[in-house]
Amino acid sequence: MFFIMALEDLQPERTLYLAIPSGIYDNFFTLPFGQRAIEYHQLKLIVFESRLTFF
Repeated sequence: MFFIMALEDLQPERTLYLAIPSGIYDNFFTLPFGQRAIEYHQLKLIVFESRLTFF
């Protein structure tokens, strides 16, 4: 998480987003634990369709 601290110091006006494939979102971030992680870390997500196959 050091990069977040560095970004806040160097460019505080920037907003950091986490880009994740829709399969990861569907299989992790929709679960209660994933939802808590989003809230706890105040994550801003960009969910995208991927042509790769995930587990």
